[in-house]
Amino acid sequence: MAALSHAMTIAVNEWGWLDDSPLRKVTKPKEPRGRVRFLSDEERESLLIACKDSQNPYLFTVVVMALATGMRHGEILKLRWTDVDFERGRIVLHETKNGERRVVPLVGHAMEMLKGHQLNGKVCPLLIFPATKGQMGQKGQKHAQLRTAWLTALKKAGIHDFRFHDLRHSAASYLVMNGASLSEIAEVLGHKTLAMVKRYSNLSEAHTSKVVERMNQQIFSQKVAE
Repeated sequence: MAALSHAMTIAVNEWGWLDDSPLRKVTKPKEPRGRVRFLSDEERESLLIACKDSQNPYLFTVVVMALATGMRHGEILKLRWTDVDFERGRIVLHETKNGERRVVPLVGHAMEMLKGHQLNGKVCPLLIFPATKGQMGQKGQKHAQLRTAWLTALKKAGIHDFRFHDLRHSAASYLVMNGASLSEIAEVLGHKTLAMVKRYSNLSEAHTSKVVERMNQQIFSQKVAE
């Protein structure tokens, strides 16, 4: 319905084929909250081991980057060395899904891996993850293609019903479980509103419950003297 409504709007505003869109008066059904699939600790360990053992030279670093930053698949693969500021510990994304520039923190293990990759990444002075020699002829692709290596790693790790985009959900879920608020997650992931991160509210509520429980244990550890 959204696609058809957009087509009708174009027909009205751009082409003048219609006076009004017939879908303007149609109530659209409410969109679902969205899928939330994230890696358990055991799954994460198995996947990282499988990625590290992959014959693809980029897969392990790319997956670590996705888990550490919450960046999208395309955002990572299109990265240029000029986008990375090691001194300030950040990545500047100039092209994002919502069309706005975004700054992503780069710290810890992800930063060290990228620095190590920089020392060995002299094949391409621009792209961080350029296409390998065997991929250069694939429709003129300039960045690496990881689909086959990714699916192989998932199979080797024994992980089912998991997509690369779910690494982004995993990063968000880990942030929640480590005390990040929904507004902080939205800022890290680059969402303009909290609507997209509401799906993590149940994890946030679980974390809040633990915080309140610890507070109660502390203040009521000793019975108030009567």
